[in-house]
Amino acid sequence: MNYGVATYKKIIGALSLVIAILLISNYSALRKLDMVTRIAVEDIETIEEPVFTQPAPDIIQDATKAILLVIDDFGYRNDSVSDRFLNLPIPLTCAVLPGHSQSASIAKKALKSGKEVIIHMPMESSVSMTGEDEFKLKVGMTSEEIEWRLNEALKEIPEAVGINNHQGSKATTNGKVMGVVASVLKNKNKFFLDSRTSSKTVGEKTMRSVGVLTARRHIFLDNDLNIDNISKQLDKHVALAQKKGMAIGIGHVKANTIKVLEREIPILLEQGFEFKFVSQVVD
Repeated sequence: MNYGVATYKKIIGALSLVIAILLISNYSALRKLDMVTRIAVEDIETIEEPVFTQPAPDIIQDATKAILLVIDDFGYRNDSVSDRFLNLPIPLTCAVLPGHSQSASIAKKALKSGKEVIIHMPMESSVSMTGEDEFKLKVGMTSEEIEWRLNEALKEIPEAVGINNHQGSKATTNGKVMGVVASVLKNKNKFFLDSRTSSKTVGEKTMRSVGVLTARRHIFLDNDLNIDNISKQLDKHVALAQKKGMAIGIGHVKANTIKVLEREIPILLEQGFEFKFVSQVVD
């Protein structure tokens, strides 16, 4: 069969279009996969820095200048970076995510290193986030499901003396969710640290209403992982500790965070600051 030049051009044009569509489709799929993988590894929620309408209570009444450091996201890794945090010569509260391959081992390792362990309990965010879905506490769940998930996390990490929220800008604003959490913690004699990922959180208020020991986060050290900005946040943390007698800061298991802490902690100790576990100041 004899085809003209025009026909061949049409066939080649059509094939070129199909190939272009397939290339774009494959790139898009790979890009989505890459983004999902990145989110699963980092699992970072955009954190709202609340403006406190009331000052934090002066828990420490003496002249001590107490700095409390909580390091979130243990469980993702068990490597030289996490070891450097565990080797810091101060009381350190390690918040361990449940459900990861390193969760149980790093909790045991932290306790053996003389650190305090709490559960970094996954809670629903106001934006869509992936990770820890089998443990995440969500608005709309039954009380039984919330209670079961929290108890499973406590079973996996029995070293924990309390919990704080991982993400949770939606769940911590819900009275039912926090009420069930408070009930479980009360029965288990565990404390609650409100990470305050939303200024509308009812976590601290709910815990106090039922007699669960609690405290609030004052500073996030490393929302921005630039070393200079981490240093500035630590300076704010120190200034608040000087003013109030104590301050709780939250950081993450990140290389730049440990670089700043390793550099600054010896200086702060020389200046007379004391480091404490969160369990020493909850009320």
